Amino acid sequence: MTPLSIPGFERHRVRVDDGVTLHAAVGGSGSPVVLLHGFPQTHLMWRHVAADFAADHTVICPDLRGYGASDKPAETGPQVYAKRTMARDVVRLAAELGHERFDLVGHDRGALVAFRAALDHPRAVARAAFLDVLPTLDMWDALHGVSAAVGFHLYLMAQAPGLPERMIEAVPDVFFGHFLDVWTENPGALPADVRRHYLDACAGAVPSIVADYRASAGIDVDHDSADRAAGNGLAMPVTVLQQDWGAALGYQAEKLWSAWAPDLRHRTVACGHFMAEEDPELISAEIRALGNR
Repeated sequence: MTPLSIPGFERHRVRVDDGVTLHAAVGGSGSPVVLLHGFPQTHLMWRHVAADFAADHTVICPDLRGYGASDKPAETGPQVYAKRTMARDVVRLAAELGHERFDLVGHDRGALVAFRAALDHPRAVARAAFLDVLPTLDMWDALHGVSAAVGFHLYLMAQAPGLPERMIEAVPDVFFGHFLDVWTENPGALPADVRRHYLDACAGAVPSIVADYRASAGIDVDHDSADRAAGNGLAMPVTVLQQDWGAALGYQAEKLWSAWAPDLRHRTVACGHFMAEEDPELISAEIRALGNR
């Protein structure tokens, strides 16, 4: 059975690295916007927002390296799933599709890729939006004490190759389904066929998903630390949309983000983690507001 995709969008396969091809759904026409999905999802999470933006934008929704219908190279070293590598994939994808400069929006894991792309490729990223995530360094600092239990999966997948893959592959639907269930405030936002699509896509990508998370506990920390030490930040206009996790974990999200992004608009939203599916009208409006800055 053909995996679900965004209705009316064309499917593309674009080579972005040696032996690595990304799958992307592309639709609409006009100024380009690239939408990057999070965990445990695929490009399909953008189906509502993408349909809205396709009326006046060229919309590019890839499956990240290691996810969905994109290639899943073996983790032969930490750089394979470093956000720096995944960000380069996205910039190359857009260029191959004819866009040297674009607006970039990322959710969850995709937001970390978008963050790295904005740092490494400021000439390519005109404006950036990050949904429900903290930069890697701030995320690890925010997780402490018993409140860090909410991020148990981060610590599990940070372990050396072998154990996390075997544990997750034993019960993939239980593992990935847990996050689909507890991270949404509106279960109806994830219809049965969409939920099944996500579970099937993740079950077929356990090693690469774990490698992506493992990189965030290693090489990604090194890269972000180097940027922080050098005083590097995001020069473009930035919008951040987040749930109010600060009260539970004891951090001020806007303050953390403003250290990276001087031109920042931060908003706390009243919906679950899967906000592009739970409240697509709000998310579309916020991304459109970014385009006016």
